This record gives sequence, C-alpha cells and structure tokens, in this order.
Amino acid sequence: MASGLSIGEGDALLVVDLQKDFLPGGRLPVPEGDAVVPAMNRCLRAFRAAGRPVFATRDWHPPEHVSFQAQGGPWPPHCVAGDPGADFADGLELPADVIVVSKATRPDTEAYSGFQGTDLDDYLRALEVRRLFVGGLATDYCVLETVKDARKLGYEVVLLQDAMRAVDAEPGAGERALEEMRGLGAAVAASTDLGGTEAAG
Repeated sequence: MASGLSIGEGDALLVVDLQKDFLPGGRLPVPEGDAVVPAMNRCLRAFRAAGRPVFATRDWHPPEHVSFQAQGGPWPPHCVAGDPGADFADGLELPADVIVVSKATRPDTEAYSGFQGTDLDDYLRALEVRRLFVGGLATDYCVLETVKDARKLGYEVVLLQDAMRAVDAEPGAGERALEEMRGLGAAVAASTDLGGTEAAG
C-alpha cells in the first residue's frame, strides 16, 4: 500500500459509476457501495486542494439497453438516462467543474469501461493527464475494465482501494480483480494517503 502520495501536475481523479442504483436500496446494489462515498469525498477534497481535474463516469442507459434482462442481458434495469437511479450518490462532493463522461448510451452496446465509446481519452490527453487515481463501483466490473483500458492507453494508475467495492457475484471476484489490476502495473493506495500536493510531476 502506498502512503504519502503527492498530487501534482499530470494527475487526475476518476470516479467510476458512483450512482444511486449501485448503492443499497438501488436497482442493482453493490454490497457496502455507500461506504465508498466518504472515502471518495476525501479524495475529491485532496484533488480540489491540488487544483487537479476530476472526472466522473456514469452508466446512462436507454430504457431498452442490451444489458437488461428484458433484452436477454444479465442485469435488471438500472441507471436509465434521466431516472433518479442514474444520479450520482447523495452526499458525493463532486466539484462544479467535474467532467462527466456518460457510457453505455447506445441500446445495442454494453460498455463497462469508461473509455469504451466515450471521449474520456481525448479529455485526458487534452489536459495532459498521465496518472489516474481511480475508485468507484464496482471493483470487479466497471473499475476493472476502465483500469485495463487505461493501462492499454499508457496511463499510470493508482487504485483507491477504500474508495471501491465489488459485486462479488462469485466469491473472491473483487480480490481477483484487484490482483489483475496490480498485475497490469496499477499501484494501490487509500484515500487517507492523499495528503500532499506538489507543483510539478
């Protein structure tokens, strides 16, 4: 576990799918998903203090999305564009200038990764981001796939372990996802490690 990580030039925070439908009481709840919010807020405050950009991905599904059970997919309807369940979690301290990236917006295409079918890579390169601090939901689905694509695209990745939770549909899936991301070169940290800032990376 990393400690005393400084946030500086070239860094960005990526909040993955921290939406109401993935929290307890939502349509597709991740166990303990609400515990991610206070940890992510610590990260958000650290990035605001450092003046570095914040990105937030969200599922933004059409009502007839291919991933829904009515269309033969594995999931109940969730995060339908414009529905309250697609809103970001209550209490999540996203800054006013957060860059929101909507994914899985086409009815015929699933997209677990925040990079799939979006402009996320273009945004990051325009801001000269080189290292992504990543947390959100769920470790073994959208976080994993987003991190895999980030590494393929050449970004350094820091996993904010206390700011993510897994579905664990199969026991241990979350831990296996963490190991896979570590194997791809991702570092692991906690929200409490983000104490410092630096002028340049």
